[in-house]
Amino acid sequence: MASIFQPLLSAYLLLLLPLVVAQSSAGGDIGVGSSIEATPDAKQWVSLSGDFAFGFHQLENNNDLFILAIWYYKVPSRTVVWYANGDKPAPTRSKIELTDRGLVLTDPKGQMIRRSEFATGDVSIARMNDTGNFVVYGSSSERLWESFGNPTDTLLPTQVMERGGVLSSRHKERNFSKGRFQFRLLPNGNAVLNTINMESNLSYFAYYFSATSDQANSSNSGFQVRLDQDGSFYVLRGNNQRDSLSAEDDVVPSVDYYHRVTLNFDGVLTVSRYPKNPTGRNGNWSVSTTIPDNICTSRVEKYGSGTCGYNSICTLKSDKRPKCNCPPGYSLSDANDEYGNCRADFVQGCETDGITSRGDLYDLVELQNTDWPTVDYEVISPCTVNDCKAYCLQDCLCIVAMYKKGECFKKTPPLPYGRQDVQMNTIAFVKVRKAEFSQKNPPITPPPYGKRFRNSLTILISVFLGSSVLVNFVLVGVLCLGSSFLYHRKIKRNHCNKNGIQSSLRYFNYNELEEATNGFEEELGRGSFGIVYKGVIKTDSEDPIEIAKLDRVVQDIDREFRTEVNVIAQTHHRNLVKLLGYCDEGEYRMLVYEYLSNGTLASFLFGDLKLSWSQRTQIAMGIARGLCYLHEECSPQIIHCDIKPQNILLDDYYEARISDFGLSKLLGTNQSFTNTAIRGTKGYVAPEWFKTVPVTVKVDVYSFGVLLLEIICCRRNVAMDVGEEEKAILTDWACDCFSEDAIDALVENDAEALSDKVKLERFVMVALWCIQEDISLRPTMKKVLLMLEGIILVPAPPV
Repeated sequence: MASIFQPLLSAYLLLLLPLVVAQSSAGGDIGVGSSIEATPDAKQWVSLSGDFAFGFHQLENNNDLFILAIWYYKVPSRTVVWYANGDKPAPTRSKIELTDRGLVLTDPKGQMIRRSEFATGDVSIARMNDTGNFVVYGSSSERLWESFGNPTDTLLPTQVMERGGVLSSRHKERNFSKGRFQFRLLPNGNAVLNTINMESNLSYFAYYFSATSDQANSSNSGFQVRLDQDGSFYVLRGNNQRDSLSAEDDVVPSVDYYHRVTLNFDGVLTVSRYPKNPTGRNGNWSVSTTIPDNICTSRVEKYGSGTCGYNSICTLKSDKRPKCNCPPGYSLSDANDEYGNCRADFVQGCETDGITSRGDLYDLVELQNTDWPTVDYEVISPCTVNDCKAYCLQDCLCIVAMYKKGECFKKTPPLPYGRQDVQMNTIAFVKVRKAEFSQKNPPITPPPYGKRFRNSLTILISVFLGSSVLVNFVLVGVLCLGSSFLYHRKIKRNHCNKNGIQSSLRYFNYNELEEATNGFEEELGRGSFGIVYKGVIKTDSEDPIEIAKLDRVVQDIDREFRTEVNVIAQTHHRNLVKLLGYCDEGEYRMLVYEYLSNGTLASFLFGDLKLSWSQRTQIAMGIARGLCYLHEECSPQIIHCDIKPQNILLDDYYEARISDFGLSKLLGTNQSFTNTAIRGTKGYVAPEWFKTVPVTVKVDVYSFGVLLLEIICCRRNVAMDVGEEEKAILTDWACDCFSEDAIDALVENDAEALSDKVKLERFVMVALWCIQEDISLRPTMKKVLLMLEGIILVPAPPV
């Protein structure tokens, strides 16, 4: 009999488990000393209604790992709405404990994984509330911490997102590490969706924004994002006006449905609901709103790859979620990641085509209504379809040609933001290798050097033994001359290795650079290191270059020169000018850089041709990114020491590129503008240069602050011709304008800047923080960048 009733008893106990757990936690209250252990059958801290539970969630792809989470307790398919330690899951038998100082997560050996301590008071209790909000209370019933104030990828009814709030997506549906997408309420009142750079957490441009910023009256801009209990999802403005983000006619009462807003791993924000008393097929989450409506064709960003990986194509499924596919001739780099990058199944490039006609090697596969809109490197107009195909086949750089309305756009890899939609009205021609050429013969691997030498020696001995004395003398002479030639050629080729400089850099001799510049004829500019010339290296492309002739470098620092060139060679960032090569011959020290067509920022700030406010703000943030990279990501750290408009170059798209970084150590102290060891340019140097204090990266922060004011105002820092004495020194005048609440005067003739008052004020305040005389008050460049982007609030600076 016992064996018959045992299964029934077990099932009955399972049905009673939620009630038992809820009752054991005293109506949802968790006392100090309570703990949960990470096991498959671990208990949970459940809300009084039983709607939500807090505890360990076992990862599906690794049953030995757990994350702390909150989920809907009554929904059969566990729906996680909050989680912690997603980037560092806890192993089996880890423990979460509520102590008198906070929540402590430890591994099976008692080593701490995560701790949440609260300095404002001792912990009294914690409670899993019926709203889904887990709260830790102090001895005076004050809230010390709550999950609603620290959201992950989900908003629940009654949860409010204030300005500066962020939702971050997961990496994948079942991978709770941080993903590439964000939903944010910016300080200007706009709710936006954007991607981020995973390495630096840098936010890229928004692919959706709510348009809830009121520049004319900032008090009426959006200040909260809310999800009501009936499923209404909206931005609340300062005048209590609601700007709906969801379908207004699709609300249902909370008594019948659970509601949530989720930023999914693919970048789509969804508003969904689940019936509390499901019947039949109704027991599923149903989506009422997707934002954006079509993520595949949403606003294109300049950086990143979008919802699908590089070289991939996004199409919209019936549920308005993206599907990613590789184009013909391509396959996934990671077969388990359908949203990842695609790679070509064949080798393509100018070096691999050989002498065979490219038309013989490649075919073009036609894809209707398909485009990769951001990587055009050449446009041909007017053009026919057949001509467009021919142009791409003949160009070894072209991997896709896109034809639209009589124009042909050639594209080069990698291909981001691929999309396929009837709205595109385009034809894409994807270049693929012909079947008979798809399998390339493996390259012949030469034998090791020692074996080659022994083989050659064997052949030579055979020749000597079978030849006359005269022939032997001739062979010896040829061998000696050939060895000498090859030796000197190898010495020249390995110059980089001999000097210990990055072999990826090209070594130029003086004659090459003299010929490239036509005798150093065209001067582009002068700096504290010497003169910059324009040149052209005679190659197939004949791309122009810039050659910095360091005629003021200290002559006895050969080793330091090579060290600094090596440091510069290892920098890789889109906001830095790229170093291509160098010359280190006799008394000559020269650096060869890529040529940037738009010249220096100074010509656009102080010349007749002005940049728009939008362009200037993007340039300022680009400079900040470059400096942040030099200060925090380079090893060794690089202090520029001479940040000014003349050292900021602009590429074809007016993207800022910092030049002359890393050169300060190459300059002799006698090249400063005073007799001290000061480096830099008058008007941009930080006060500590004049004091007996160590020079740090904060000297660049000060210079950037001066430069930022020049970018805002489009005038020099020191301008004696402005007519009014109080305006002569820009930094002093900006401080006065800010303290008198008159920053409009700084951009009085710039209608675009005046209409963007929130950003204008933010940029001015950031600049004033940067130029603080007290070094400790100046922010780091990383914090400067976050403030410029509006990710963190900018407090009023002392003036």
